[in-house]
Amino acid sequence: MPAVLYEVRNRIAYITLNRPEKMNAINPELSSGLVQALTNVRQDPEVWAAIITGAGDRAFCAGADLIRMEERTSGDSASQGRSEAANQDNLYQFIRHTYKPIIAAVNGYALAAGAGIVLSSDIRILSERAQLGWPHAKRGIGSVSGPVLLAHLVPINKAMEIEFYADFLSAAKCLELGLANAVVPHEELLAAATAAAEKILTNSPTSLRTIKEAAIRGLDLPMEERIKLATELNTRCMQSEDAKEGLRAFAEKRAPVWTGR
Repeated sequence: MPAVLYEVRNRIAYITLNRPEKMNAINPELSSGLVQALTNVRQDPEVWAAIITGAGDRAFCAGADLIRMEERTSGDSASQGRSEAANQDNLYQFIRHTYKPIIAAVNGYALAAGAGIVLSSDIRILSERAQLGWPHAKRGIGSVSGPVLLAHLVPINKAMEIEFYADFLSAAKCLELGLANAVVPHEELLAAATAAAEKILTNSPTSLRTIKEAAIRGLDLPMEERIKLATELNTRCMQSEDAKEGLRAFAEKRAPVWTGR
């Protein structure tokens, strides 16, 4: 079975991390499979949004495969281990810079790099069974997703507390901290994620792509440059068929028919 499953229904790509026997831990096959799935999302004009979830009921993604990591951190395999870790961390950027709405449907444990995948997604819907965690300090290893992504989304003292204690966060706590958009009964998770995607896609896919690109690319820029970037992207968007259709539909008092062009 492939490490990542990919299916498109009604303009929504469903991406499933598929190593349930290993709690969907990241190995090279899963990492490359996720990049390929996201590449499909980027390149397919018929895909307007994507949902990432995990196979099975235990885990969304337990992070890096620690057994493999242990094997790769000694002797001649150390450089390969570092290369694999870098590839895992690059997943965050690949998700963030896929300029279509990405929803994480978190069905269980999302730990370390798995939590990084969640925090790199635009909308995060958690099963009531879901837990996020950064257990690195219990394993004697460092983290990228914790000190970078988590520390960007919550006050720094809370990020340090979460990482120093290395305890897991319940779905309810994630909602309280603003790390989750919604928490739903476990059996309703995929339906809730699909409903969120369908609600998003009542809007212009061209507009959605423009908004995400402006937001993500602007994060590292000073305010003046952020405004300049957003203005340039908006000017491009205003030339699209969707912009013309949206304004025409407003004037004609009818629902727009989007093409994504």
